[in-house]
Amino acid sequence: MSLTRDLTRLIREKPVTDCDLEWASLFVLDTLGCALGALPTEPARMLKVVAPPAQTDTARKAFYLGGLAHILEMDDLHRDSVTHPGSVVIPAAWAVAHDHDLGGEAFLRAVLAGYEACCRVGTSVGKKHYRVWHNTSTCGPFGAAFAVAELLGLDDTRTVWALGNAGTQSSGLWEFLAEGAMSKHLHTARAAESGVIASFLAKEGFTGAQNILEGEKGFYAGLCPDPIPEAVTAGPERAWQLINTSIKPWPCCRHTHPAIDGAIALHNEIAGEAIARVHVGAYRAALDVCDRPIPEDPYSAKFSLQHTVAIALADGRVDQASFDADARQRMVGERKKVRVELAPSIDAAYPESWGAEVIVETASGRRFFAARHDAKGDPDNPVTAAELSQKARTQLVAGGTSQARADDLIGAILGLTDNCPVRSLGLFETAGDAPPQVHAARSA
Repeated sequence: MSLTRDLTRLIREKPVTDCDLEWASLFVLDTLGCALGALPTEPARMLKVVAPPAQTDTARKAFYLGGLAHILEMDDLHRDSVTHPGSVVIPAAWAVAHDHDLGGEAFLRAVLAGYEACCRVGTSVGKKHYRVWHNTSTCGPFGAAFAVAELLGLDDTRTVWALGNAGTQSSGLWEFLAEGAMSKHLHTARAAESGVIASFLAKEGFTGAQNILEGEKGFYAGLCPDPIPEAVTAGPERAWQLINTSIKPWPCCRHTHPAIDGAIALHNEIAGEAIARVHVGAYRAALDVCDRPIPEDPYSAKFSLQHTVAIALADGRVDQASFDADARQRMVGERKKVRVELAPSIDAAYPESWGAEVIVETASGRRFFAARHDAKGDPDNPVTAAELSQKARTQLVAGGTSQARADDLIGAILGLTDNCPVRSLGLFETAGDAPPQVHAARSA
């Protein structure tokens, strides 16, 4: 036996309820809202040039949609695995369901299975993997491949082959962040595409290593200094991993969200009083990725605890405009007041809990404190279905979709539980008819 074979059996033995399918439709709505909302951006224009959806094959459709979904930094996040499963699994499954004219129920079941594979593999890689490798990019191909395997009706052996060939394509390094490069969008695009190709090949009998995870020269040996192999199959009776995935309310790195949540609350308490200094306590991964005191572009500002906390304290909100040139210039002095440090108790709880503490001292000597064990949008502090729909509506309209079309699309996506054909939603037609470029921010 092998871990991928055990994982295949575990996923296929999990029961799927109507409630599970409804949850899946909500996450599909969130991901597609993120993707279509990104259409006016410069990275989206580039993706369309390379992979025009009306002219490409299924794998390149997944590439295009996967890249779009990650641009705005609003896509979902699974805490234990530190992955964004939606931006990889859903594009791959959508492209296949679209081109094979499959129904909504089969698609949603495949999404559940794909999240499960991505998140379980992601949870097994250990903390040190994330310091060099982008988990979404390395673990995402497993989720995309499994979702596609479900849609293609692959048997267990061919599914294991698909996972083996997905794993051997795993890649995605954090070095892009040092330069503010656009590679993060490529990570989700390629992970989605790789999963499609892996399962299409497996359908034809193209074999893949069944011990791709635990083998002597496999995934753990090459990429994971402290793997947790048992996490792949732990707790098979638990709820689907999709249900334990977080929705992002703010358009920036999820590691900044607990501190943003606390800072917005303190904005209301401080009531405009001048700030003397700010202390942010966080976990190690947040500091590794988001300790950026001088962000020089929208991209790096979205990965800056200093900037996100400063602007949340100043404005009481964080939105796309919070990262433009005017906002960054306005926060130059305020960012200098923000000191970020490791908080041992918060670090010890990570990744099960993504927390932060924010302490503000005002010029008059008053002191304010906020702590977050779970950020807004986490399973323990969830957004409502109405809030999620409003998020999607806002993104769709900002991306150039008319209000009427946005409302129709939201209803149709949530109606996938009634098994309407995926192709009938016309998503690629919408994505292919992007409006003229409105802004060129290099979002990430």
